[in-house]
Amino acid sequence: MFLLIVILPFLGFIYSGLLGKVFGRGASGFFSTLLVFLSFLLSIFSFYEVVLSSTVVSLQLFTWTVLDIYSINLGLLFDPLSASMLIIVTGISSFVHLYSLGYMSHDPHLSRFMSYLSLFTFFMLVLVTSDNFVQLFIGWEGVGLCSFLLINFWYTRILANKAALKAMIMNRIADVFFVLGIILTFLTFKTSTYSVVFNNIDFILSEHISFFNFSISKIDFICFFLLIGGIGKSAQLGLHTWLPDAMEGPTPVSSLLHAATMVTAGVFLLIRTSPIFEYSSNVLLLASLIGALTALFSAIIGVFQYDVKKIIAYSTCSQLGYMFLSCGLSNYQVAIFHLINHAFFKALLFLSAGSIIHALFDEQDMRRMGGFVNFLPFTYFAIFLGSLAIMGFPFLTGFYSKDLVLELVYSRYVIDSSFIHLAGISAAFFTAVYSMRLLLFVFFLKTNAFRNFFVSHESSIVMSISMFFLTIFSIFWGFLTSDIFAGWGSFAWSNSIYLAPSNFAYQDPEFLLPVVKNLPLILSFFGMSVGLTGIFFFDKLANHAKVSSWKIFAIWNNISSFFYHAGFFNTLYNNIFLSLLELSYITTNKYIDKGSLELFGPFGFYIFFRRISLRVKALTPTIVFFSVGWMFFFLTFAVLFMFLHFSIFSFLFLNSGIIIIVIIPVLFFNFIKDDNFFEKTL
Repeated sequence: MFLLIVILPFLGFIYSGLLGKVFGRGASGFFSTLLVFLSFLLSIFSFYEVVLSSTVVSLQLFTWTVLDIYSINLGLLFDPLSASMLIIVTGISSFVHLYSLGYMSHDPHLSRFMSYLSLFTFFMLVLVTSDNFVQLFIGWEGVGLCSFLLINFWYTRILANKAALKAMIMNRIADVFFVLGIILTFLTFKTSTYSVVFNNIDFILSEHISFFNFSISKIDFICFFLLIGGIGKSAQLGLHTWLPDAMEGPTPVSSLLHAATMVTAGVFLLIRTSPIFEYSSNVLLLASLIGALTALFSAIIGVFQYDVKKIIAYSTCSQLGYMFLSCGLSNYQVAIFHLINHAFFKALLFLSAGSIIHALFDEQDMRRMGGFVNFLPFTYFAIFLGSLAIMGFPFLTGFYSKDLVLELVYSRYVIDSSFIHLAGISAAFFTAVYSMRLLLFVFFLKTNAFRNFFVSHESSIVMSISMFFLTIFSIFWGFLTSDIFAGWGSFAWSNSIYLAPSNFAYQDPEFLLPVVKNLPLILSFFGMSVGLTGIFFFDKLANHAKVSSWKIFAIWNNISSFFYHAGFFNTLYNNIFLSLLELSYITTNKYIDKGSLELFGPFGFYIFFRRISLRVKALTPTIVFFSVGWMFFFLTFAVLFMFLHFSIFSFLFLNSGIIIIVIIPVLFFNFIKDDNFFEKTL
């Protein structure tokens, strides 16, 4: 049963990818959806057996390679962390597969699209069920490959090509550090298996690495490399620019990528390696600070965007920031709880946005929408509930995890947690602002979509079924599972997440003041009121700022432009990377590869010997007598060398260094100087 959970999506990929043209688009789509749904049902049984029954299942498949006395095995590990991730990966993937049957029904390449989705699911399952770092890296790179294929699915669009390349390149930057972390782990522990590494952490706590007269703990090095890998995959501040551009892919891709697969891999890595991170307080502090800044910065950017999908994309960055800051403060249980909750309402938001875009003939700009509450009632109901859930509205799914994250942050009672708590509650305020702003622009303001107003229609029944079930999960999942995942004395994570005794603080939120506990909710309500009433004021302010000469309006215009362009991170990176590429081209390619190496390499030697042959040819007339004479001369020289005493010639060979060092370079440059060598190569 456990092996089938991983194998079934791969069979769907094989069927849709290889036999899609044989059986048709509809059959391949239905079969791949059925296989992923069967995997979801088996994941529910595994959740009951592993999490609720406190059982760990480990399957050793085969030995992949042997390096001297070290071997790398491939196996599957089903512990509470893996079983919980299986629920969201297979569940969200099932709903996205079903949704795609309606959303992509008119696309002639539906079979290829469904095969990519199934392969995406398979690699994510490999990642979450791996029992060693090498197998985790296979799934890690697999989801990166599938994200490239799915973002670039409509490969005739230039923006889709650029977005896919950007996602691949930005993740490769982080993957370099991730590989260094795996290599250092393997060199330290002589294995890549989780159980061996985690159980031997105590033996290397005193080991340090000297670096520029500094001594740094080896644990800090490993955790830092792993953290950078997670930052790139989960689109945290600094390596986040690829995620909003990934909206160029079809909407079902965005839903699966943001909710359950690729971006959750970085958070999963931090939680999986909690036995290592618990011994590196410096890296944990860095993770919490990066998460807090990402949560706040991305939420503010979302307020100033007009693309429906980009608003939800920056919302994903913000919520992932919550998970990172929670992991940085050793609240791994709450981080995985919020990850699971976030998956359901984020998938609902993206699928609802896809329903809007599908109804408006691929229109994504909110300024060209408005007044669709009567034309798209079910879509409005779904996206409204998803927005309330992400804002942390009481008794919805997001309320049970988001507020708990902030309560645990506040209960740390240290300076850094005070700043993190301030950033977190500020992000909650801006989350409510952009959520209400989206609802107003799309459904309530005076419409600007005269071309599509009367022809807009509700989604098909296939798409609506997926949205309906995700709506149910967004309402009830947090309430039903809060005691299992994050309740006081919960046994769910006893053998898959390690928490140092000094970092245990789950009792403190119970004794916080009611004002502190309800502060995120109060700010969310305040943000809702600002989003509902302040939108008219800010729009008028923005329009007046364009024509006014007042300095205050110029400042506001600069602020709005700064956040509309996402802090100009893309401009900064383009200038830096283009300068580095130009510098590397001039130095390595122009002067080294095609300059010095060619000069002293094949092209230079070719010119040298060509000149020798031409000058020897000039000395020898084209008469047979002279050619035979030269042959007789060299033959005589060879005979004398063989039969006369060796001492006659030893003097010449002992002094051959003078010939090599002085005479040959002179002859070499003399022969090639007339060929304009540098002009040709440089």
